[in-house]
Amino acid sequence: MDKSPQGGLRILFADDEAHLRDLMQMELPRLGHEVTVCHDGTAAIRALEKGPYDAALLDLRMPGMTGIEVLGKIRQISPDTQVIILTGQATVDTAVQALRLGAFDYLTKPCKWAELEVILNRVAERRDLANKATAFETRLKAVEGTPTLIGESPSMQSVRRLIETIAPTDASVMILGETGTGKELIARNLHDKSHRSGHAFIPVNCGALPENLVESELFGHRKGAFTGADSHRKGLFEVANGGTLFLDEVGELDKSVQVKLLRFLESGEIRRVGENDPFRVDVRVLCATNRDLREMIETDAFREDLFFRMNTFEIQLSPLRERRCDITPLARHMLKRYASRRGGLESSLTPEAISALESHDWPGNIRELANAIERASILSGGGLILPEHLPTQGASRRSSAVATTSSMSGPHFAIPDGSPTLRDIEMKYIHVVLEKHNGNKPSAAKELGIALKTLYNKLNQLQQG
Repeated sequence: MDKSPQGGLRILFADDEAHLRDLMQMELPRLGHEVTVCHDGTAAIRALEKGPYDAALLDLRMPGMTGIEVLGKIRQISPDTQVIILTGQATVDTAVQALRLGAFDYLTKPCKWAELEVILNRVAERRDLANKATAFETRLKAVEGTPTLIGESPSMQSVRRLIETIAPTDASVMILGETGTGKELIARNLHDKSHRSGHAFIPVNCGALPENLVESELFGHRKGAFTGADSHRKGLFEVANGGTLFLDEVGELDKSVQVKLLRFLESGEIRRVGENDPFRVDVRVLCATNRDLREMIETDAFREDLFFRMNTFEIQLSPLRERRCDITPLARHMLKRYASRRGGLESSLTPEAISALESHDWPGNIRELANAIERASILSGGGLILPEHLPTQGASRRSSAVATTSSMSGPHFAIPDGSPTLRDIEMKYIHVVLEKHNGNKPSAAKELGIALKTLYNKLNQLQQG
């Protein structure tokens, strides 16, 4: 069947009233939509079996199959079709039941055209978001390939076994480990091996969300809910509906947002900022942190009830220094990936380079290793990678020198030339501390004596000039 016009929807309309079918067949195309009209539910199912529709407008009471029965069939045949129920005032309770069974919305007859337009616009927004998410996932997999867990160390074998066991379930999972150990990769594997793999995987860095907009970003808001809220906005929970939401650095969420997250985990319901009525979304939540949440509970910085609700299963990732046998397989995998990206020759590691890699402690873990391997592959020009191509050479000496300087007077720091402002000096010092910690923001924030969220805000200010 032909695709709908640009921006328009493909709509299936089923109602036993001829004048309504005529009206829809005339008016919906004027809004840029394509419409197929049916006189009863059986005809609607036959039409749906011939091709997909973005939305189905169903009369609740029709001869033969009722709107509720047709809704059930649509959920089986075409789960991406958004169903809108049309009902008389006397059957509103039944329409509410339809929402619980998966209907997108309902309208009471005689329905107002403006109300129908609003609902159809929401359907179009959901479709466009789903299309963008699918396209992004496709591009990501084309570039990165299927996420692969590399390593045969006992700890990685244990992680693989646990993933195979819990991925098919909807259980909440807490992924723990130092920065750069690959927590998002574990979350992606859990998603890809689950029944949600055909839907969106939405990763969220909680520490990077603007402090005054965290709740809006996660749960959405209605127009006018606060200054600057010029339109309705879906939150990331809605965007992830049907799929998986990965909350990285979950320990950075403040207590008020923790309460709303707990409410969702217990009830499956969220509430947009500025709205009173909650609504259900179908989302699996995976969380990760490099912080000690049990210690945060002791200091009343994290809710104990939320911790236990998120922690149905716990996956602990070991740092690279504790699984050195995985370093060389990881490095070779990265070299193959970089060669595939650039379309050039694949570099190879000399025994001396392997020795240098495996003797380094990798405080930045896999992220630091990835940067080192990319640098080495460029310097080697697709040939043999030698120890001098690796930034690990002399790293211990540099770390020792930095530690000695830090113990005396903090990181080496010089006030910028000219007439710097206090902000210039502050930003310069932040960059010095970040460099000292190899870009590890949580470690840098700890040394600076500020919250990780504050560090992200300051770096965002710097990027905005």
